[in-house]
Amino acid sequence: MVVVQSRAVVSRAFIRFVRLESAGGIVMMSAAAVALIVANSPLQSAYEDLWHTYAGLLVGDWALKMSLLHWVNDGLMAVFFFVVGLEIKREILFGELASVRRAALPVVGALGGAVVPALLYMVFNWGTEYAGGWGVPMATDIAFAVAILGLLGTRAPLWIKTFVTALAIADDILAVLVIAIFYSGNLDVAALGWGAAMLLVLFIMNRMGVQRPAVYVIPTLILWYFVYQSGIHATIAGVAAAAMIPASRRRESDVDTVDLTLSIELVTTSLEGLTGPGRPDWENKDIKEEALAEIAEEASEGGAALYRMEHAIHPWVAFLILPVFAFANAGIAIPAMSPVELLSHPLPLGIIVGLFVGKQIGITGFTWILVRLGLGALPEGARWKTLWGGSLLAGIGFTMSIFIASLAFTDYDTLALAKIGIVVASLLAAGAGILVLRTSGSDTEASSLEG
Repeated sequence: MVVVQSRAVVSRAFIRFVRLESAGGIVMMSAAAVALIVANSPLQSAYEDLWHTYAGLLVGDWALKMSLLHWVNDGLMAVFFFVVGLEIKREILFGELASVRRAALPVVGALGGAVVPALLYMVFNWGTEYAGGWGVPMATDIAFAVAILGLLGTRAPLWIKTFVTALAIADDILAVLVIAIFYSGNLDVAALGWGAAMLLVLFIMNRMGVQRPAVYVIPTLILWYFVYQSGIHATIAGVAAAAMIPASRRRESDVDTVDLTLSIELVTTSLEGLTGPGRPDWENKDIKEEALAEIAEEASEGGAALYRMEHAIHPWVAFLILPVFAFANAGIAIPAMSPVELLSHPLPLGIIVGLFVGKQIGITGFTWILVRLGLGALPEGARWKTLWGGSLLAGIGFTMSIFIASLAFTDYDTLALAKIGIVVASLLAAGAGILVLRTSGSDTEASSLEG
């Protein structure tokens, strides 16, 4: 077995990820905007009736029936969480979370960006019927944040895109733990035991070196069913199953050292006609690195099931599942309240302050403390103002915040208030983040936090 890793491969894969997330985020924004329009139009009743229509499976005496909204939130979102789990595993094994030093900044930033918003939310809602929504402002929507970073182009340097993405993935780990521990129902021990058995089956398949992605589908679906029946939120099954997907080829490797070396030599030789004294040195180097990175990426991603599954499923998540979720959940019928009454209500106010204020204070503050203690460092030439802009964008909590709100609040009017707070906070965070990043200047010199 040969494990091929290089910074070029990681950078190239990351850039492709950013581009996909950017496009998917734009589609999701459009779906959310359409839902808002429809929910406040004469089509409101039809919109609500659609998502409260029941559908399911019936086989003899066995039945699985849920509303379309629950199929989206418990079923389709389990696929989203499966991809989140694959991304988390990849980042922990090979990416920005692969070493303590590299992971320190985004992990500590994510911790600050979760704790401070939750505390600020409780300042406004302690002792009220809305106290259970403290988890809502903890989340960061990676698709929206990365979409805006992509639209900013060179105004958002690659390091801040990497930082925000790694931070959002660390944030997802915290969100998964919060959902599993605090937003699950009463446990059915028998169903949980069967779920654990299916997880053991997936683990054994991993250890046996099973690489065919299709083989993992049936055990994962059975795992989802038993987790759904157990009282733990069904989306947790997606993350658990993703952890069992092989990230390397321990058996039947298609790549060996000799073939890979010959391929690299062949491409290097064939590039001689494309490179030469007529081109700048940096261009010659880029051409070669691009070709060699292509070989390395194919050698790595062409093997392990994790890479193949992430590559195959991610476009469906970005362009179908998340837009459907946005359309199903962003349809907020605005209550008959004045804007002042609406935004001064403790529930939306706590969410707005938590996401917009808490995220920037928590992420920037915790990272600054870590750097001051000498336990971490910004990339060479990075500016604190750029990091601040990234922390503002992390206050866009749309997808995950709405998802947690739907678990915390079952009353329709209360959930509508929470969604309004999420939307307002996300718009404020997006606008402020864009403004800061557009005026942050070039990341050629690192500045102090005070400067």
